[in-house]
Amino acid sequence: MQKTVRDYIRTIVDFPKEGILFRDVTTLFADARGFRMAIDQLIHPYAGMRIDKVAGLEARGFILGGALAHQLSTGFVPIRKKGKLPGRTIAQDYALEYGEAVMEVHDDALERGQKVLLVDDLLATGGTAEAGIRLVSRLGGEIVGCAFVIELPDLGGRRRLEGLGMAVHALCEFSGH
Repeated sequence: MQKTVRDYIRTIVDFPKEGILFRDVTTLFADARGFRMAIDQLIHPYAGMRIDKVAGLEARGFILGGALAHQLSTGFVPIRKKGKLPGRTIAQDYALEYGEAVMEVHDDALERGQKVLLVDDLLATGGTAEAGIRLVSRLGGEIVGCAFVIELPDLGGRRRLEGLGMAVHALCEFSGH
């Protein structure tokens, strides 16, 4: 039987806290065949589309985003946690399960009208992705799609992003949280 992307992802019980099933993509990244499969499948829906930049959400979105940008022959834009970028930035607050956080992007990372593919490893509640979408939009970029390796549909992230008018592509799903 041929493996799927989902088969390369391990589950770690009770991490980072009790009751959580952590979906670990490092095992996917560590396997050359699995990693290539994931990149090929993430890029597939966007074949033939104009994409000027890939924006990756910290931190695993950087790994995926760099590989996707290479395959698409585009630039890469890191969207990072507050205080991690060295130049002038714009910031966007977003809600976490317990509290708030801030994402930032360089204020010159995009030119108005550029088409952007947003990427991360996991779509849960959609809060981090929404912050990324808002940052890209504030810089004048246009999101052509949001791509994820894993979706946790029970947490409603897809509905949240689709409610913003975003097209969402995920390679696999895991129930629960």
